[in-house]
Amino acid sequence: MFSSTPFVLTFALFLTVPLLFLIAPQILPPKQVPLPPPNNELADLSLFSKATVASTPSQRSVHSRLGTHTNPKPKIAFLFLTNSDLTFSPLWEKFFNQKKNKHLFNIYIHADPSATITPPTGVFENKFIPEAMKTSRASPSLISAARRLIAKALLDDPLNLYFTLVSQHCIPIHSFDYVYNFLFHNTLNRNKRTKQPFSIFPNYQSFIEIISDDPNLLDRYNARGDNVMLPEVPFERFRVGSQFFTLNRKHALMVIKDKKYWKKFKLPCLNLDSCYPEEHYFPTLLSMEDPEGCTHYTLTNVNWTDSVDGHPHLYTPEEVSKELVYKLRESNSSYSYLFARKFTPDCLKPLMEIADDVIFRD
Repeated sequence: MFSSTPFVLTFALFLTVPLLFLIAPQILPPKQVPLPPPNNELADLSLFSKATVASTPSQRSVHSRLGTHTNPKPKIAFLFLTNSDLTFSPLWEKFFNQKKNKHLFNIYIHADPSATITPPTGVFENKFIPEAMKTSRASPSLISAARRLIAKALLDDPLNLYFTLVSQHCIPIHSFDYVYNFLFHNTLNRNKRTKQPFSIFPNYQSFIEIISDDPNLLDRYNARGDNVMLPEVPFERFRVGSQFFTLNRKHALMVIKDKKYWKKFKLPCLNLDSCYPEEHYFPTLLSMEDPEGCTHYTLTNVNWTDSVDGHPHLYTPEEVSKELVYKLRESNSSYSYLFARKFTPDCLKPLMEIADDVIFRD
């Protein structure tokens, strides 16, 4: 009887191991991206609170916040979100250094502190925000990074009236003058005609892609679990869009003041294949709060025709040409794209070669 015991135990173990592989997925928790640590959240809340107070017109008069200028010019805040070197900084340097542009823009860089990044020079020098934290794909950390950039830009300069988010893989495909005039021309002319004083909240629209008919919309909506977005975000109000946008100051403030929707979008993803929080949060928030104030399209051209693993087409040096630049500018609407992505680092040389004669000649 006892001599058969080792055989029985061995046989039982042989049966148990396959069963564990079958039932483990039902017992163990699903793979998740961890939430940001509480101290990160507290630091962000403190930053957002300061930016909100500093940007609320009732706190101070508009004139005191804008200085003593009798005719101040609005600025564009360029927000660079990166986890690697700003390879195309020389091209952006040319973009920013065109005539009479010195006081019409500001630059802010959120660089993942866990990555080794070569400090850029020129107009990019000392533009890294110290509040930057680690970012990772398919997690709410990219939303947090964009919100930090917006908050720093709001806090830094009351003349920042547009906030343009780009990545290290983005390039400009028009001159700075073209971009500036495109964003501000209509409102500036209207103020001039009616002799209205400069307003901290002029009637600018935000350029953000907002899509309601994406074929994977339901999978994206349930990426954090079935119906966990309720009641704040019902499925019929859920939207998706491009990660990169240009927001007006009113909407920038709306983003950093939001707590209602953030508490849902910061939840960890259960289905990583359908979870791109940064492509969900901003379109949904602005669509729910001020759809008429948004154009519903982006100013950044991205080629998704041969995307791989959620990444768009990656342009190589062989593809760079004046014909490509002209094609990247084209859109299905009356506007022209102002920026484009995604380019390999070795595209810098051919891009610089056509910068003056093609890219910045509108």
